[in-house]
Amino acid sequence: MGQKHFKNYIEVNLWEDSLNSRLFADVKNVDDFYLRLSMFAGNKMGDAKDTLVFLDEIQEYPHLLTLLKFLKQGDRFTYIASGSLLGIALAKTSSIPIGSIETEHMYPLDFEEFLWANGFNEFSIQGIRNRFLSKAGLDEPMHAKMMDLFKKYLLIGGMPDAVNMFIQESNIVKVRKIQSDIKEFYAIDASKHDA
Repeated sequence: MGQKHFKNYIEVNLWEDSLNSRLFADVKNVDDFYLRLSMFAGNKMGDAKDTLVFLDEIQEYPHLLTLLKFLKQGDRFTYIASGSLLGIALAKTSSIPIGSIETEHMYPLDFEEFLWANGFNEFSIQGIRNRFLSKAGLDEPMHAKMMDLFKKYLLIGGMPDAVNMFIQESNIVKVRKIQSDIKEFYAIDASKHDA
């Protein structure tokens, strides 16, 4: 998604960095961070308005959580930090940058969001909601359409990649492959934090 909205998109997977080069392991300050970032992806470091730096698995380097405050104050780029155990990392961080970070919790699509993804607009969703609240039924064609979409939602679930694949290709085999991959990758991700 960041690639769609920013001309320059820099993704730094800090878990991979911690296993390999450890380029970001000993960042001391903002200037040091920018030096290392330029060594990593200097050709993508554009203007503030067109550069997004995505720090994935930031819990690997808790000192970078504190540095986010100073990176934000410098306003050089837009930053997103994510991590599978970010809440635990925040609890262990010596200095949380209060007021400098916004927390967003990510969840799978619910049924209403699934309807949006399948072309429903707010008018149609509100109309269905109003009928439900007033205990008025849907006529047979509308009911059949909603039941068909609900059954598909139960099969596909709410993971965005699986929903997108279904919308693009209407191929449940490809959807199942994505679901299987997600399950496998989550297991691998969880196992690295087993200790």
